[in-house]
Amino acid sequence: MKRIYYFTIALSALFILQSCDQDLPENEAITIASEGGALSVGSSLGYVVGSEGPTTSRASFIQGDVKTTKVEVYKSFESPTDTTKSDEILFRTFDISEQGEGAQVVIDLPFDYQDLAEGLTLDKGSLPDEDSGLNIGDFWTLRYVSTTSNGTIVENSVSTKVSVSTRFAGKYAVNTGVYYRIGVLRDDVAFPDEMTIESVDATTYRIVDYFGAFEGNELFFQIDADGIITYPENKPNGDAQVGNGEPLITCTSSPNNMTNVPCGASESNFVQQDDVNGEDVLFMTFGYLTAGSGPREFYQVLEKIVD
Repeated sequence: MKRIYYFTIALSALFILQSCDQDLPENEAITIASEGGALSVGSSLGYVVGSEGPTTSRASFIQGDVKTTKVEVYKSFESPTDTTKSDEILFRTFDISEQGEGAQVVIDLPFDYQDLAEGLTLDKGSLPDEDSGLNIGDFWTLRYVSTTSNGTIVENSVSTKVSVSTRFAGKYAVNTGVYYRIGVLRDDVAFPDEMTIESVDATTYRIVDYFGAFEGNELFFQIDADGIITYPENKPNGDAQVGNGEPLITCTSSPNNMTNVPCGASESNFVQQDDVNGEDVLFMTFGYLTAGSGPREFYQVLEKIVD
């Protein structure tokens, strides 16, 4: 699908040209438009794993004496984690029908994961069927090539790097923090006001420095495509997950020891996504078991802080 919008505003056209390079004097900016083929594009863009809507890359240019008649976008993929690269193939072609001098042409290129992955061949295997198999740090490169009315082929000096990112990394306010020690509510043990969540891979996250109310720890968890939160038995390095040095327990692995905190499917361990403001809310229940003593149970509600 392609959408091309046209705006014929002479004053704003000159401004946009100058914004491509703020150091260019006015006469050089006009020369770029006259020669044709120069695009203004974003150099970086995030692809959020699990996003339902399309991601959109945008390019724009001003028609000058020499017109831009076609824009081709090429794509390639690279994974620094797996040290693998793909070939480069043609992604989209835009034939430009607006030829009025001074017209601003804006090209929107919406895409999803299947669009990005389709047709690419890696030197090591292939891209995963689903975006959950991507690594943080993987990226696509979108390269732009223009054809002008005098037959010149122009490769744009700026390409777009589409980097794999995750939705749920960031800082969170602790809206609710509940801790039970051997069945006794401990209101005297305070949770922090904020927690930081880091991405480990496309579906795995780490709470930095905290396991419930206790600092000096960490907690790894996973969020699937349906927004369900689970807790792997082992850390990414293979070590067993622990809290304060004791074995992790969850509503699934040890339900008899998790009786004082919410454990139902509709009560906890899920994400309430906010697609309007981005203030996603995580409902989490987990704990640890101290041998010879008893369970420590935690329930927390975290709300993403949006700057």
